[in-house]
Amino acid sequence: MIERRVFIGALAGGLLTAPLSVQAQQGAKLPRVGYLSPGAGNSAYLTTYRREPFLRGLRELGYVEGQTVVVEYRYTGPTPERLAEMAAELVDLKVDVIVTAATPAARAAKKATSAIPIVMVDPGDPVALGLVQSLARPGGNATALTSFAP
Repeated sequence: MIERRVFIGALAGGLLTAPLSVQAQQGAKLPRVGYLSPGAGNSAYLTTYRREPFLRGLRELGYVEGQTVVVEYRYTGPTPERLAEMAAELVDLKVDVIVTAATPAARAAKKATSAIPIVMVDPGDPVALGLVQSLARPGGNATALTSFAP
């Protein structure tokens, strides 16, 4: 069974492949990943179980933060109501993909854009929440890695 962090990294890396081929011809712009999460960016939980496995997965695919990929982090800290504002910031930055941690971040990203690919991590039941059409065929610009059980 594939490890969760490897899958997340592979999924995000796959979404970055198309922009990389175009940008390689232009030679100037690194691919940009928007990372949207409730909570404090310096919390032990988010660092250990979210950010570090995500970055490790990207490295396994050849993406090194600050060298071959730029990651734009947005954490809400104690004000989760700022998720919509932060999702809009990532859209304005024209990131190539948005990775979300948890359901509220996934909802905010989905409301902010229908064009930028969104990789949702732990959004709960993305079908019941209206974030994707089905697990087999998510449709739209979002896909998810979820561990919900009926």
